[in-house]
Amino acid sequence: MNIYGYAGFGGYEERNHNKIFAMGAQEFNLKRELQRKAVHVTSVLIVIFYYFLPKEAILLSMTLFLILFLEIEFIRLDLKLKLPFFHRLYRENEKERLGGNVFFLIGAIIAISVFYKEIAIAAILMTTIGDAFAAIFGKQFGRRWIPELKDRSVEGCTAEFGVDMLIGFVFLNSYPWSWLIILVMAGTATIVETVVNKIDDNLLIPLFSGFNAQILTYMVSHEYPSFLPIA
Repeated sequence: MNIYGYAGFGGYEERNHNKIFAMGAQEFNLKRELQRKAVHVTSVLIVIFYYFLPKEAILLSMTLFLILFLEIEFIRLDLKLKLPFFHRLYRENEKERLGGNVFFLIGAIIAISVFYKEIAIAAILMTTIGDAFAAIFGKQFGRRWIPELKDRSVEGCTAEFGVDMLIGFVFLNSYPWSWLIILVMAGTATIVETVVNKIDDNLLIPLFSGFNAQILTYMVSHEYPSFLPIA
């Protein structure tokens, strides 16, 4: 009896230790994710500068930052040097490939170059703020996980879609058929962030959501790009 009782107590103690360890790891992952997303939310600065500076100045500045980040990636990936602070911001799957910040800058540069200002701004903010809410809500409140999709919860996807809709209403409310454009754009951003796994969503979200919104804007307003030979 004493042996079984002791073993039972030991098993309980081990399970309790594992539970505490798992909770600590989850808290650590959440803290690390918050640090990553805090860096991503600096995209708000891009939006602010885009309102007050010419497009060419914004594109030149972002290109300079892209070159800087590519140099950092060269040091990290090719020279195998650990950079202070920066190494904590990379996910496990980014240790041997380009970080999401590089793909985000490429996507943002293309969005600003090609799309209407309001669409480009909404696409950039959906990529960062929408994704941040999805990650934080998913890790903190996720209870229902989507089958066949890794680390994707219904709660996280719902939070992202709601935030993306709000972003759309703030910046695209003056557009004709704005509710449809916002719905398509927010839906595209949420679907891409949820289902895409192999390609970095920091590149795809601004391009896919912005492209769909731009094309839909042409359709509902009966406007066409100036380079098309349409009378």
